[in-house]
Amino acid sequence: MATLSLAAILAESARRRPDKIGLVEGELRYTFAELWLQARKQAAALIGLGVRPGDRVALMAPNTAEFPRAYYAALAAGAVVVPVHLLLSAEEVQHVLRDSGATLLLCHPAQAAVGVAAAEATGVRMVQLSAVGELEQLTAAAEPLASYVTREADDPAVIFYTSGTTGVPKGAELSHFNLVMNATVSAFDANDVHVDDVALGALPLFHAFGQTVSMNATWRAGATLVLLPRFHAARAIDLMVAENVNTFHGVPTMYVNLLAAAPEAEKLPQLSLCVSGGASLPVAVLEGFEQAFGATVYEGYGLSETSPAAAANQPVFGARPGTIGQPLWGVDVEIARAETEDRVDLLPAGELGEVVVRGHCVFTGYLGRPEATAEALVDGWFRTGDLGTKDADGYLRIVDRKKDIIIRGGYNVYPREVEEVLMRHPGIENAAVIGLPDDVHGEEVCAVIVPKPGAGLDAAGLTAWSKEHLGKHKYPRRVEFTDQLPLGPSMKILKRELRATYTKS
Repeated sequence: MATLSLAAILAESARRRPDKIGLVEGELRYTFAELWLQARKQAAALIGLGVRPGDRVALMAPNTAEFPRAYYAALAAGAVVVPVHLLLSAEEVQHVLRDSGATLLLCHPAQAAVGVAAAEATGVRMVQLSAVGELEQLTAAAEPLASYVTREADDPAVIFYTSGTTGVPKGAELSHFNLVMNATVSAFDANDVHVDDVALGALPLFHAFGQTVSMNATWRAGATLVLLPRFHAARAIDLMVAENVNTFHGVPTMYVNLLAAAPEAEKLPQLSLCVSGGASLPVAVLEGFEQAFGATVYEGYGLSETSPAAAANQPVFGARPGTIGQPLWGVDVEIARAETEDRVDLLPAGELGEVVVRGHCVFTGYLGRPEATAEALVDGWFRTGDLGTKDADGYLRIVDRKKDIIIRGGYNVYPREVEEVLMRHPGIENAAVIGLPDDVHGEEVCAVIVPKPGAGLDAAGLTAWSKEHLGKHKYPRRVEFTDQLPLGPSMKILKRELRATYTKS
């Protein structure tokens, strides 16, 4: 069996470009050689703590230097990394630790309270990632590993816990082959990353998007990653200017906030590559961002189960706003009949159906859940649960999640379509559309709006405006205003929270 390790990404950058700055965090500057030496020393320390090849090591840390160091140290030791979302409660972290079979929790001091509670409840050993902690002392005294521990290409490298809307989160197992290929294709085929590029690491590194596209793909190309521990639009702009960042990866809420902050900034960064993912980016936001920052936004698509990148607007094909571009190299993305769940019936161009994916990016399965795996992997395809279309030129368009469709009076309403229209209103900064229970129509369309400062919006006026721009079954009869939309750990809008909030009100 062929061997491969995700740790090779950092190892090879250290071998090829040892003196190149690979990581920046605040005043800290690390070359690739320094990063790889630290990772090998920490790997030796982890082995000294009893970590063996195949063991699951949970990692709970923000976007600080401790995360990539521990991540690559665990991989170098032959362990499987289990990233933990930082907004989880202690009980939710307990589930991740128990379900993954983690033997060790590496926890940043900022998450210590939750980490300690979860570790004590599960009996998992916790070690803090602090400058004066046990692991740091062991790392400083350790003789570095000569290289990383060899793994088979199909062995698990990372287990991502998906935050599904029903049931407990499931662990999606990603192999070394999955993640090395996704980083490689993202770097050299989808995004055309160059060694002199500087990327902002604002996406959470514990999330698949930030981990693969921001960290692993950037280092696969030998480029520099500048970490931002907590995203704030004005600070992000200042940091990008100060560090000569030319590459930005973000989710739609980040683009919305950057666009809102741009007029107040003294200077804007010179961006040459911007990638959006995680959720659909409203075309109005994309156009506004490109005008303000002078950079093309390449919107992409993927899920934790697809490593995550599966399709993207790519320089080689050209970007088409409103689409997620074309499949990545070596990946097939098609549209299948959504109603047929026990087999995959592909549909011709232009027809609406479920997005299905196959290729090197597709995960090996859900940890310990063969039935869920069998439901998701059908005829060699991964069924995403997203609805979309594919045009004659091969460009894909996401219409909505199957579970988010609103059925009002028997008619399907796709929230994204309504959101696209609302985001063109001059007084709206952000919007989320949800379906709420209704005695007459089954569901009613509700728009939750974040107004721009001083916009003076009112519900009746906004409903009247929407009625002029949307079909009779689509416009929101109910409008709610809020200062901010609830966001998950990966900065996606939590529509389930909105539905719970406004169903009760």
